[in-house]
Amino acid sequence: MEKRQLGRTDLEVTACCLGTMTWGQQNTQAEAFEQMNYAIEQGINFFDTAELYSIPPNPDTQGSTETIIGNWFKSKNNRDQVILASKIVGRTDMNWHRRGFGDVKECRINKEQIDFAVEQSLKRLQTDYIDLYQLHWPDRPAGLFGNKMEFHELQAESENFQKTLEALQSHVDSGNIRHIGLSNETAYGVMRFIAESEKNDLPRVASIQNAYSLILRTFEQGLEEVAANEQVGLLAYSPLAQGYLTGKYRNGALPKGSRKELFGRMQRYESDQCLQAMDSYFKLAENQNVDVTQMALKFCDTRPFTTSTIIGATTMPQLETCIDAFDMKWTSDLEKQIQAIHEISPSPAI
Repeated sequence: MEKRQLGRTDLEVTACCLGTMTWGQQNTQAEAFEQMNYAIEQGINFFDTAELYSIPPNPDTQGSTETIIGNWFKSKNNRDQVILASKIVGRTDMNWHRRGFGDVKECRINKEQIDFAVEQSLKRLQTDYIDLYQLHWPDRPAGLFGNKMEFHELQAESENFQKTLEALQSHVDSGNIRHIGLSNETAYGVMRFIAESEKNDLPRVASIQNAYSLILRTFEQGLEEVAANEQVGLLAYSPLAQGYLTGKYRNGALPKGSRKELFGRMQRYESDQCLQAMDSYFKLAENQNVDVTQMALKFCDTRPFTTSTIIGATTMPQLETCIDAFDMKWTSDLEKQIQAIHEISPSPAI
């Protein structure tokens, strides 16, 4: 499994990152252990989690994924084999993430809540350090997860980038955190964090974890240039568009036990434009005689700004298919035909 440098750090992470958000709802601890064991056997050294997980957000299962990973570390005694990424929630009224902290009506990314969140994650993970600690989404008003905001809303409240980095600096100094990253962020946000880090000698952003796939390529509009010049690589999440790009929901299918059947929450990928574009990609995979899941993953992997592509699976056959995608041969003809489809229907899941 190929390894790539994480930003300007001395860490080298595998091109495939094991996503974990289903562990604790769709997957049991035993199933999660099996996935982690297999990933390590296949040479994967990079796992991604969050205090929010498992998904969908739920006060009864919040932190369950980190707990499962911590139990695995304890049972295997192998913390040193994994480069571990986790996240703190951005601004949200899901205040159960701060149970035990006090009477908090809203989660925020400030020093007090960062201190609490780091402490709780370390306890659940049964470790004394997190390799990459990410801000799950901005603390300021911003268009997130496909939602559009009005211009005046974007100016409503600024984010204190310097104070956030100062709060994270204390954990870097103590060794609780090795490096920091962003998630669901914009080019404006990344560059503000970089400017503050350079101006004040504060921790530098190593990566940005954003949604990226064949049908959602907005990273190429602004953030690609940031990645090229500032070495803030993409950790591509949802490369299969929440499972849509596997073809399992094609023509209205609804597999039992699938995320859509259990939870819904798939509207971003269900417009007529999305469905038409995906059908073009399905036909392309059929004509090229390649697995469409593997084609979608390898597409993300072959972008020059991608540091690692985050995969997720609920069954072992799914996991095996995803990991095998990184050995797929990428051809110039496949690239040309994908770009042709993209020109007709650019980022329909925006």
